[in-house]
Amino acid sequence: MNRACQRSRFFSFLRPMAALLLIFAVGSSAAGRAENDGLVFSDRILSPPPVSERVPGLVIDHSAAQSKVYLGSPSLAVLPGGIYAASHDYFGPDTKENVTAVYVSADRGKSWQPRAQIEGQYWSTLFFHRGELYLIGTSEHNGYTVIRRSRDQGVTWSEPLDRKSGRLLDDGRYHCAPVPIVEHDGRLWRGMEAVVGSEGWGRHFQTFMMSVPAESDLLDGGNWICSNRIPGDPDWLNGKFGGWLEGNAVITPVGGMVNILRVDYRPEGGQAARVEISPDGKRAVFDPARGFIDFPGGCKKFAIRYDAGSGRYWSLSNAIPGRHRGANPERTRNTLALIHSADLTNWSVRSVVLYHPDVEKHGFQYVDWHFEGEDIIFISRTAYDDRSGGAHNQHDANYITFHRIRNYLQYR
Repeated sequence: MNRACQRSRFFSFLRPMAALLLIFAVGSSAAGRAENDGLVFSDRILSPPPVSERVPGLVIDHSAAQSKVYLGSPSLAVLPGGIYAASHDYFGPDTKENVTAVYVSADRGKSWQPRAQIEGQYWSTLFFHRGELYLIGTSEHNGYTVIRRSRDQGVTWSEPLDRKSGRLLDDGRYHCAPVPIVEHDGRLWRGMEAVVGSEGWGRHFQTFMMSVPAESDLLDGGNWICSNRIPGDPDWLNGKFGGWLEGNAVITPVGGMVNILRVDYRPEGGQAARVEISPDGKRAVFDPARGFIDFPGGCKKFAIRYDAGSGRYWSLSNAIPGRHRGANPERTRNTLALIHSADLTNWSVRSVVLYHPDVEKHGFQYVDWHFEGEDIIFISRTAYDDRSGGAHNQHDANYITFHRIRNYLQYR
């Protein structure tokens, strides 16, 4: 995208927010707690951190609910020298759903500066690979699959004009989220969904895996391969299967590749799906008799990453405490929990990281995160109180916030 478009529209849009960024960027860093006073998750009893009067964490962006422009799809990348890059997009009735904003922090998340605004990029993962920064997602809401590259830490970006320059799939409608890009057996892997038919959200997603040689030109669509696409079946989970989406590429304990997906399962909400991927990336197989796993908060987006030091897979999920069960689990996003598993099958909640007692207008959701030494750093699509009356609802977030969990291994 050219510099003129990046700067003229983006920075003029941000000037009115400058005061808000200063006002709300003082919140405390997140830290899990494990005292025993009443939030029940499985066999563990965990207490929430105290409720803050101002939004927790450090504010990257803010958009008042009255604007009808909401903030979504947060993604986080770590660059050399302790530089962080973050991205998010916009959604809502008063915005065109095809724009991604990029920010950079040179002080490990303490302050953030706008770097670029990119039209034609949506639902994207930001990742650093072989010295270059990339964004991979769709061109718009249910658009083409596209990837862009930046060689100047996010200031300027390549344009996906054709199959050789980043337009990877332009034969239909596609959906995704900021899920991990995983390097394994010489390839990069990323979960994706095709949008097929007109049944509506959830039921029209067909899951598949994309992959590309790690040393190849990532912008050349000819280098990418896709597995077969698997549609969901409404008869699964005793007729309570509402769809699957936002899958995670994950390396199994025995060195295989799987796609672990969010599952729309109501009223319980705590299921994920495990799709097996062949070593060459061309074949995806799902067995509904064995492929569903208990996963706290599994009906909302999550990211899974492996930590060799602890021998555990970790995630930050919107698990549902006992006191909030019975409502719509897909919209119960007021609790963010740190969870882990040794085998990708048995998951347990280790600590509550963020919590607010109100479900309707508070949420800590779509979290993207990374290990950093002894810490976990993460970015959240956050619905919270502000000076304009708070978020429209828990889904229609008014903040993007940065957080740090110190010494996460104390929760293993």
